[in-house]
Amino acid sequence: MHSARWVTIAKLYRYTLAPRSAARYPVAMLIFTPQALAFVAVPKTGTTAIEQALRPHADIVFRKSRKHTSARRLHRRIRPFVRDTFGAKLRCFAVLRDPEDQIRSWYKYRSRDDIKDKPEYAGHLSFDAFVEALLSDDPPPCARIGSQYRMLSGRGGRILVDHLFAYEQLDLLETFLSQRFEERITFAPRNVSPAVPAELSPRNRDRLRAARAAEFDLHARLRDAGGKLAPRG
Repeated sequence: MHSARWVTIAKLYRYTLAPRSAARYPVAMLIFTPQALAFVAVPKTGTTAIEQALRPHADIVFRKSRKHTSARRLHRRIRPFVRDTFGAKLRCFAVLRDPEDQIRSWYKYRSRDDIKDKPEYAGHLSFDAFVEALLSDDPPPCARIGSQYRMLSGRGGRILVDHLFAYEQLDLLETFLSQRFEERITFAPRNVSPAVPAELSPRNRDRLRAARAAEFDLHARLRDAGGKLAPRG
């Protein structure tokens, strides 16, 4: 490996080599060049648990600010550099959650008492009001949560991940990874959201489904396929 290439990648992506012996790991985006795999971490889809299980196997680790790198950025920026530098043609995997449940998890996460003094705090809203804020033309900070579909897609709405797994069937991802890494991979629950009431009115459920139709449709395709899809063919 030429040092100039390492310096170039470090400047562009601020990566670090993964310490395989560390007992505790900060959250990060992970790349596994021997397996030619990359993990696209979609928020609120079990990403912390998956990262904790896989971090010892990663040989490139993106720092916290890069944890939720989109599939589009990975496809356009990271894949070419990993291919040119390491000779690895990355294929990426991700998890998709039922859209309403993913948004509900965001709401619960932002209703924590320890962030009451921050703009992201949502505990003063009901879940119904949170969804209304999310769907507004100018969402307040507490309701700016992005979209699973935007994390996974590129121009024209094309899905850019190679392997997509249902959050509701994470055992399929465990099996997939266990085969790739040739050892048993399991996920332990992490960052579990607090238990708070989170009911959604039929009216706002219909509005949410209309506003995020592509995301709901993708999840339905994933569910109908048995919990695993290869969107890029």
